[in-house]
Amino acid sequence: MGLSTTHLIIFLVIIVLIFGTKKLKNIGSDLGSAVKGFKDGMKDGSDKAADATTPAAPTTTAAAAAPAQVTGGDKRHDPNVIDVEARQKP
Repeated sequence: MGLSTTHLIIFLVIIVLIFGTKKLKNIGSDLGSAVKGFKDGMKDGSDKAADATTPAAPTTTAAAAAPAQVTGGDKRHDPNVIDVEARQKP
């Protein structure tokens, strides 16, 4: 009752007829790039975790550790500030 070789061949022929070889090639390349990206992300994540476990010497002062308050016109020039009330222009 299991799948035999002839069943698999018939199944593959039907899949090729439905999707076509070009689309199957694109699906294969997209799947391959997704797996590669996942592996790279896992490797980067383990590197970041290893970096996070190594203790760093604290070199900041109390004034540098506290964030500076941004007023009025300074919001547009500071790349670290996100304007929550910003609206997209049409």
